[in-house]
Amino acid sequence: MAIAAKPTARPVDPRFSAGPTKKRPGWTLEALSDAALGRSHRSALGKAKLKEIIDLTREVLEVPADYRIAIVPASDTGAVEMAMWSLLGPRGVDVAAWENFGNAWITDAELLPLDDLRILKADYGHLPPLHDYTGDRDLVFTWNGTTAGVRVPNADFIPADRKGLTICDATSAVYAQEIEWSKIDVLTYSWQKNMGGEAGHGMLILSPRAVERLETYTPPWPLPKIFRMTSKGKLNEALFEGSTINTPSLLCAEDHLDALKWVKANGGLQFMHDRADTNAQVLYDWIERTDWIANLADKTEERSNTGVCMKIVDPRIAALPKDEQAAFAKSIVKLLGEESVALDFGSYKTAPAGFRVWASGLIEQSDLEALTPWLDWAFETKLVELNNA
Repeated sequence: MAIAAKPTARPVDPRFSAGPTKKRPGWTLEALSDAALGRSHRSALGKAKLKEIIDLTREVLEVPADYRIAIVPASDTGAVEMAMWSLLGPRGVDVAAWENFGNAWITDAELLPLDDLRILKADYGHLPPLHDYTGDRDLVFTWNGTTAGVRVPNADFIPADRKGLTICDATSAVYAQEIEWSKIDVLTYSWQKNMGGEAGHGMLILSPRAVERLETYTPPWPLPKIFRMTSKGKLNEALFEGSTINTPSLLCAEDHLDALKWVKANGGLQFMHDRADTNAQVLYDWIERTDWIANLADKTEERSNTGVCMKIVDPRIAALPKDEQAAFAKSIVKLLGEESVALDFGSYKTAPAGFRVWASGLIEQSDLEALTPWLDWAFETKLVELNNA
């Protein structure tokens, strides 16, 4: 087969990683010049910075006024586990998963001595039977499957009059997809996904129903210090005012403040939603007109607009053993990395062979438009090499 001409126009920024993601457009180190370096996070200045993050988060993310917001350790993982270990136990629990991180919450739930645990599970590319959730149980689920590119299109499967709590890992959904707050009791995410922040810091948002559970229920298992949100049966309100459980990085905090201020200055949440939708459409359109690649999400309405996950479906590659399929996809990632066209865009290690290209509001549309011809060129180049081997 003939190889198409090598493209000449490269993306200005080749960073398409799914986390940490690229910084906001125009970011430089000067954006961090006001960081409270060398200061205690418990000083008046340090606490003010952390409180500003909480207040700006509420404003930009449009969090209801009666929901509590906290900065917690260990990224989104820490936030999810903090909620699960603190809140689960008094009623039956459903855990819904369809990709790697959702499966991790299944593992956590199975480690806890829960009396009534039900698993709702699906393979990559599909949603599990969420309609089986009736609202009388607690529910742990992922809004947007980071490693599968499959999201819930809405929260209609959650009854408005539910008795149980809903714990939602929304780390690759917030700032890109609409969250129906009335259906969510606990929402978690990290700074390093849709806001381009540094690793290690998580956000935990609690509804009044979640706070009531915390103040009326004591888990039968011991809680690590970094999970403790109550004292003597009452919520630790200081945690939700910026008094973190352990020491946060004030350099990272300044970076996240910069991202929040950029979103606010450019139109707020809808601005980020619109950019993510527009960016993802560039990839959707390319996938639609390209016969060797497909969206990993089986249904159109369930496709992610942040981490767009793709699988190689060309029959010549699909016929190979799975390890050789994965090696072929990795060879394309390596080639485009060497060309400084795209970095860190390979599919997750447990996902089907393919790619995961980040397309949230921080990415420039023109960079995605410049990327797709290179993907075609790299595929043809590596296919010829495979045939000649």
